[in-house]
This record gives sequence, C-alpha cells and structure tokens, in this order.
Amino acid sequence: MQKIPTWILVVAVALLDQNGRILLQQRPEGKHHGGLWEFPGGKVESGEIPQVALVREIAEELGIALDPAALLPFAFAEEGGNPAIVLNLYTCRSHKGEPVGHEGQAWGWFDPAEAAQLALAPMDRRLLQQLVR
Repeated sequence: MQKIPTWILVVAVALLDQNGRILLQQRPEGKHHGGLWEFPGGKVESGEIPQVALVREIAEELGIALDPAALLPFAFAEEGGNPAIVLNLYTCRSHKGEPVGHEGQAWGWFDPAEAAQLALAPMDRRLLQQLVR
C-alpha cells in the first residue's frame, strides 16, 4: 500500500542582482495563492536533491541558469494543510540568462521596500521579512 505524503518539500530562491534587488514572480490565477507574488521555485521530486530541484524549476519557469554551488541555504517556512508545505529558501547572487515567464507568469526585480508592498504569498512574506532584517 502506497503512503500518501503528509508534507511536500518546496524550494525557492531569493535571487539578488548587483543592486540588491530581488527577483519575484506572480503565481498564476487558478493555482493555490493565485495572483500573489512569491520567490521563484517549485516542488522537489522524489529522489531529487533540493538544490538540483531548484536549478531545474528556475530553468523551467524562468529560463535562467543557476549554479547549484552558488545556492546558499537561508531559511524555511511552513504552511499547514493536507498535505503541509515546507518551503526551503536559498539565496543566490549570480545567474545566467534573462528571466522569461515560461508559464505566463509576471515577474520583476524589486528592491526590498518595493517587494514588501506586493501582495505576497504568506510564507514568502515571512521569508522576505527575515531576508531584509
């Protein structure tokens, strides 16, 4: 009998540019927290290393390349539910390519004050507050 997971591991990146701006994307309408802004990332698949999953997700969603060695673990947040979500946030200060919303999502570079004014997903808001302390 296959067990149903009670929690899902999600990874995201606080990608910072040379001016200290943060790359954020808007969740597509119709999805959980649709229309809210978030750090880009996605689910870790079975057997995947979190950093490798993050590199894959960023390439799929935004068409940019990250070096797994440049991803620094930063913080995590949890959201209850069935299943619950655990979000691991990494920071990164380098990437290759220019972002493109491959899933039709809006995205942008925001300084910390601008990011704080966005309608952020709840876990992302908590993580942003930790990031800009």
